[in-house]
Amino acid sequence: MRIGITCYPTYGGSGVVATELGLELAERGHEVHFVSYAQPFRLDRFRERVYFHEVEMDPYPLFEHPPYSVALAAAIHDVAVQHELDLIHVHYAIPHATSAWMAREMLLPGRTPKVVTTLHGTDITLTGKHPSLHSITRFSIQKSDGITAVSEFLRKETETSFGVNGGRSRVIPNFIDPERYRRDGKPCHRATLAPGGEKILMHISNFRPVKRVEDVVRIFARVRAEGEARLVMVGDGPDRPRAQALADSLGVANDVIFLGKHTPVEELLACSDLFLLPSESESFGLAALEAMACGSPVIATAVAGLPEVVEDGETGFLHPLGDVEGMARSACRLLGDDSLWTRFSEAGQRRARDEFSADRIVSVYESFYEEVLAGKGGGKG
Repeated sequence: MRIGITCYPTYGGSGVVATELGLELAERGHEVHFVSYAQPFRLDRFRERVYFHEVEMDPYPLFEHPPYSVALAAAIHDVAVQHELDLIHVHYAIPHATSAWMAREMLLPGRTPKVVTTLHGTDITLTGKHPSLHSITRFSIQKSDGITAVSEFLRKETETSFGVNGGRSRVIPNFIDPERYRRDGKPCHRATLAPGGEKILMHISNFRPVKRVEDVVRIFARVRAEGEARLVMVGDGPDRPRAQALADSLGVANDVIFLGKHTPVEELLACSDLFLLPSESESFGLAALEAMACGSPVIATAVAGLPEVVEDGETGFLHPLGDVEGMARSACRLLGDDSLWTRFSEAGQRRARDEFSADRIVSVYESFYEEVLAGKGGGKG
């Protein structure tokens, strides 16, 4: 197949999944064309059968806000024509599904590739619900030939909020490469991150309010009061200054490391003893899955799609939103019981490998593509 993929190229779950999917598809012999305003950050070297097409924007001063969705539609159209794409797979509904629909409308009959839209989370739960975008989001999703959601939670949200019939969408979860995300992965930076042999707690996110990074610091402060530990914060975003200020006010700043954005997160997760994810909402929780694959039990909130990834009492502990005390107790329980920690660690690795491996999930995508190309992906309407 010749497949076009459009995603946000920045540090975030949807871009990560879209890029990794494209690379896996290319490894299987498909021709993959990425179309975006910048090269996806995980598209870091030459790969056979992988191409990148940058969306060109006109800096004409009339445009206070350059019309990216229109430029993207033109770019998708040009790539579809020049490379005779069979299918366009867009990740995140706005504006990608809209741009794909416009591109297809520009094509001649008989030369129109099918469009698959994968919904990742805030495109449905936040941005798509805004009154100014709701109708175009619904229209764009409905006009897709195939619709996938990364969790059952998100599929149901799409049904409820946008009137998408239950049979029209398919749940295809996010995935990891078990050979890349593993406990014995190298290099491991434990000696640098915890030179005194302290336990390592870790958090990875975009530091937006929904991630509740201040709760991460509060949980750690309670754990630190019970024993030697260090907190490694990976990523960056608007709430980083608040988290840093809170760590200072709670007297744990010397034991909290803010690394900023770090692309090869697997080399950090391989030496993590616990992963903290007290988010307000997670449509899937890719970071939690990556942590489990690396043998790090997860302490998280029992919200949205997280219970579909983290098995409470088996691969981690789930708590109500804002239950800092409960999460801290669970963290101390795991860190203080080696046999319990080992059981959780091994269970998480098995679950990640058996249920969410790239080999398994990419095959599901391939099968879904074949259904859509055969006109069996649910149809428009």
